[in-house]
Amino acid sequence: MSHASKIIASPVGQLTLVAGARGLAAILWENDDPARVPLGPLCAAGDHEVLERTHAQLDEYFAGRRRVFDVPLDMTGTPFQKAVWQALLTIPFGETRSYGQLAAQVGSPKGSRAVGAANGRNPVSIIAPCHRAIGANGSLTGFAGGLEAKRFLLELEGWQQRLL
Repeated sequence: MSHASKIIASPVGQLTLVAGARGLAAILWENDDPARVPLGPLCAAGDHEVLERTHAQLDEYFAGRRRVFDVPLDMTGTPFQKAVWQALLTIPFGETRSYGQLAAQVGSPKGSRAVGAANGRNPVSIIAPCHRAIGANGSLTGFAGGLEAKRFLLELEGWQQRLL
């Protein structure tokens, strides 16, 4: 199955928005590892409602006028990955959670590394805010878009790093 796609410019670099049959399937980073979010063939879309809506909402977010996204999502992953991605969606704008806190939330209190791995496969970065997941000591840890992009997104949301 092919997916509709659209490339947009953003303050964190070029992003490729990808729509599946039921909604937004992925937001890919400029130098993303193609194996991180397996999608199959992509085709450029003209006017695609989900892609246009996502683009508009991302523009509002980067301009400081949006805190919550409401585009339909079409994420593909394992049940555990989907549970982690749903947990990410519960982290409020401007707040962070440790991987351990997310692990406890999904019912796997000793699974912080598994949560980190699922976080790394999050297909809709920014929308499902994996940038809000941080180390237990408050440090910034891995991010598909790079730590500089992660810091930018957190600071856009008013976050100030506090190492514990």
